[in-house]
Amino acid sequence: MRERNKSSTMASLTSTNNVPLIKQTSLQSIDDNNDAQLEPMEPCSQCINTSVLSLTIVAIACSEVPFDEKKITDMVRDDLLRVNPCFSSIVVRDKMGRQWWKRVEVRMEDHIVIPSFPPGLTPEEYTNHFDEYLAKINHDELSMDKPLWELHLVKYPTREGEGTLVFKMHHALGDGFSIMGAVFSCLKRADDPSLPLTFPCASASNARQQSDERNVLGKVVRFIDGGWNSVTGFLMSFLRSTVLEDDRTVIRSRKPRVEDLPCDIASVTFSMDDIKRVKSNLNVRRIWIVISRISPLTFMSHTVNDIVVGTIFYGTELYTKALNPSSNHLRRTALVLLNTRMLKGYRNLEEMLEKDLWGNSFSFIHLPLPSVRADKEKIDPLKFIFRAHRTIKRSKNSLGTHLNGSLLQLVGRLKGIEVCHLFVLTTSLLIFMTLKNMMNSDMFQAMSRYIYSTLENTSMAISNMVGPTEKMNIAGHPINNLYFTVTGSPQSLLFTVLSYMGKLRIVVKSERGFIDSQNFTSCLKEAFKKICEAADKADK
Repeated sequence: MRERNKSSTMASLTSTNNVPLIKQTSLQSIDDNNDAQLEPMEPCSQCINTSVLSLTIVAIACSEVPFDEKKITDMVRDDLLRVNPCFSSIVVRDKMGRQWWKRVEVRMEDHIVIPSFPPGLTPEEYTNHFDEYLAKINHDELSMDKPLWELHLVKYPTREGEGTLVFKMHHALGDGFSIMGAVFSCLKRADDPSLPLTFPCASASNARQQSDERNVLGKVVRFIDGGWNSVTGFLMSFLRSTVLEDDRTVIRSRKPRVEDLPCDIASVTFSMDDIKRVKSNLNVRRIWIVISRISPLTFMSHTVNDIVVGTIFYGTELYTKALNPSSNHLRRTALVLLNTRMLKGYRNLEEMLEKDLWGNSFSFIHLPLPSVRADKEKIDPLKFIFRAHRTIKRSKNSLGTHLNGSLLQLVGRLKGIEVCHLFVLTTSLLIFMTLKNMMNSDMFQAMSRYIYSTLENTSMAISNMVGPTEKMNIAGHPINNLYFTVTGSPQSLLFTVLSYMGKLRIVVKSERGFIDSQNFTSCLKEAFKKICEAADKADK
């Protein structure tokens, strides 16, 4: 085991297209990519592991009992490392600049970090130390000369538990779906270890939507609407990723390499029962609206995701109006990150291995933040949910989201695999013409700049994950709190959302000294409270 290293400093460089580069730990090079120990890295994974963009996932689990080092180490070695070879591989480059996974022997002592805090403090004081520690390791680079993950065991009691485990892993290992699925597959239920963890089922609204699609008129309208949304949605997404940059506001500083600046991490927790009550009340209201309009077309009820995004939008509006009431005319956009696998629920370990559901398969939706000119007391909180619902629904009834994801996959497919969708190829050529001046050594570097620009041009990002409904244990340690965040995204504000044990936690990662994280979480609490009150009135 090793002590916590001091935070590394990332120097800034500049590329030929004025996109600053980060100083990345040099990758080992290879002369022969026919080595049996080598596995090709997916195109999307290569795009987020470059000198331009490097993303890392940080998952935090709080235990009811102090962590036992040996039990945790044995669990990682015996369970997690066998899930996928990438957890036991380093990244190497060939002569063409392509990245490969190379199997190596894992030295557990190089990956387990035990931080040291002052002795004899109270849980409240240790909580402050942990928050500062978590903010610091967000900016530490993962060493490229060993597998891209670390496990930090904090053996001090905090407000949330007797011990805290921080699992830091590079996003190149996989997206949230595959990584969290792998981690959850290694864990057990606290009440009965013989039973598997279960996750919330898909919303019943999906079945209602499928029933509506059997209506002939509904099919025609959805086809026309979907075609129009696909063209306009993809083109607008492309423009926002390249030339339409958000304005400087109280939630976007526009500082270069903002991801390298110090950050604050705060969070707020809501009851899933309260969220479902809001969802139910709004759906009853929507049914009456549909009936009153005698609509023969599709009906789609509100989802938990609509409530969450609407709460974030309303909380952001409250925070913005408190600091700059005259900012209604400024452009503000949220980037909602999606997984494009279209799978319902997490798979068990064996099924994920069999179907090779690993790597990165993601896309995004641009959501303009709604703004109202009314005073704070006159704002209708439900409008933010309705606006989020309409925009997300429109994006779902569109190929634009899939085209964004296909564009990333196309980078690899153009190197030997036939592209079947003519529209994807045609629109992608437009992208590549724009990226031509951005390309230095390879196409992956160019796509990395495109993803970086997509993130940098927006005011915030939202990433949502679904966690288990039962309490789980890690190697015999019951876990009472679970959340995650992402580092390396060039934005002043980032939201990560995870449900666990009937609660939903929103983590706010913000630029230190520019955004008041405690004030922002207070605005989120106020927003959700007002949404609940307005939804209860709407039901009556």
